Amino acid sequence: KNNRKTMTDSNMLPRGIRNNNPLNIRRTQKTTWRGQKSTQEDPYFVQFVNMKWGWRAAFRLLTRNYYHQHHLSTIRGIVSRWAPPQDHNSTEEYIDRVARLMRFDPDQTLGIPLAAPERWMQLAVAMAIVECGTEVLDYMAMLEGWRMNREDAGIRTPGEPGA
Repeated sequence: KNNRKTMTDSNMLPRGIRNNNPLNIRRTQKTTWRGQKSTQEDPYFVQFVNMKWGWRAAFRLLTRNYYHQHHLSTIRGIVSRWAPPQDHNSTEEYIDRVARLMRFDPDQTLGIPLAAPERWMQLAVAMAIVECGTEVLDYMAMLEGWRMNREDAGIRTPGEPGA
């Protein structure tokens, strides 16, 4: 019998993938996320019941908190707040890596999330790659998380039921 571990073994997967939390959203006392597991076993990061809820939370933070509340719309601005150096992050390396993955200038505006959804999805995917150290991500769950975030905001795509 082969006893070698593979990336499909859950304990070998990156923490953000195991937690269904691709951007490694930290646990806080004041926030309970929709779709989070009832029992949180990770002491630092939120655990979601499945990946679409983790993506939804990521998009909610990026589009509502970072863009609408804090008026951040560049890779540099967003990542500097997401992974600040005072939290022992290599912030400049994180910014450079996201910008390279997106092929986008770190100081150029990403645009309004509603008008440029593809850029915000690219941003989240690039950040997930940096956070999780892998490009093996559930992109269908990412798209479902984007849809759920828009639905929560009352935004419907033309042709969608109820639009």
